[in-house]
Amino acid sequence: MDSSSQDKNLPATPQRLKKARDDGQVARSKDLSNLAVLGGGMLVLFGLAPTGFARMRDTLAGQLRFDNASVRTPELMLQRLSDNAAQALIVYLPLGLLVIALAVVALIAAGSVALSTKPIEPKLSNISPLSGFKRLFSRQQVVETFKLVGITTVVLIVASQFIAGHAEAFATLLMRPLEAGIGQLAQWLAMGVGLLLLVIGVVAAIDVPTQRFLHKHRLRMSHDEIKREHKEAEGDPHVKSQRRARQRQLAQRQSIRAVPKADLVVMNPTHYAVALRYDDATMTAPRVIAKGTDLLALKIRDVAKANAVPVLQSPMLARALYAHAEIDQEIPGALYTAVAQVLAWVYQFKAAMNGQGRMPADPQPQVPPELDPHFKKKPQEADQ
Repeated sequence: MDSSSQDKNLPATPQRLKKARDDGQVARSKDLSNLAVLGGGMLVLFGLAPTGFARMRDTLAGQLRFDNASVRTPELMLQRLSDNAAQALIVYLPLGLLVIALAVVALIAAGSVALSTKPIEPKLSNISPLSGFKRLFSRQQVVETFKLVGITTVVLIVASQFIAGHAEAFATLLMRPLEAGIGQLAQWLAMGVGLLLLVIGVVAAIDVPTQRFLHKHRLRMSHDEIKREHKEAEGDPHVKSQRRARQRQLAQRQSIRAVPKADLVVMNPTHYAVALRYDDATMTAPRVIAKGTDLLALKIRDVAKANAVPVLQSPMLARALYAHAEIDQEIPGALYTAVAQVLAWVYQFKAAMNGQGRMPADPQPQVPPELDPHFKKKPQEADQ
């Protein structure tokens, strides 16, 4: 086979993308997650800072107060510790929940969430040294390595510039009053986090489209894969033919239950059986409500006789109806005349059975020869 046909240079089809998503393979940007967690966390932290700082100050002051009973009674000390832990939980639990919510919202907005257990299923390839070596030098890993080096370099440059610009202020920090010192530290913290968020934001803006490109690149397909997928989607013709045959057989077996409602069963005399029904109030033409061959044909005949449904031996009409009419469908227009003739015979037959006339002779329905499957075989047999 030509090796060029195996080159995966075609974009992934929607079916391939859906399957990858079902398997948990989506374009994920760690930097976007980091930006959401860090940015959201700092926003929430600064929003809760006044309340949280006051509560922490009161809690710390309470912890530093000791009386004789507390020192001598361990139960009281444990109670104080548990109370303080509960106070800290009240302050920081909303912070943690909001950070998690912001991270999830950011991932969903970027289309990086796929609910699947496939990524955590155990696979031998995950512990294979050869597979691990290949992943170590994969395109994805190379990109991640260069990205990490770039982020580290930028952060170090920004941090060094920040420290150099505030070196004098750092030296005089210890000489300031406590309130002013804490305020200055908070200001520096906000500036440092802001610069870090700026760096991560720029990296995330580059990383998100990069990860989408790499994800689509990993899922590229060859001509053979697209053909195979199309074949699987459409179904193998042989398999589809077998499936339709099984469906027809099942429908024919189930249609036996409708035989008691038939006006007539046309047979040939043991190989084909077709049950017809016509109601001029609800139908525009007679319908086939059951049909079958061989043993199923005999079963239809027996059910018809058990329910007093007339059975007519008309081989040519039976073959034509079986070949050109489907269950629960109207008969072809070319067979209207032939079916009308046999239905007229049925009505006369039923009237005679009720003593309202003489028994009619068996009809000779006019069936177009080209509708008889056996008619098509005669010229072929003559040429043999």
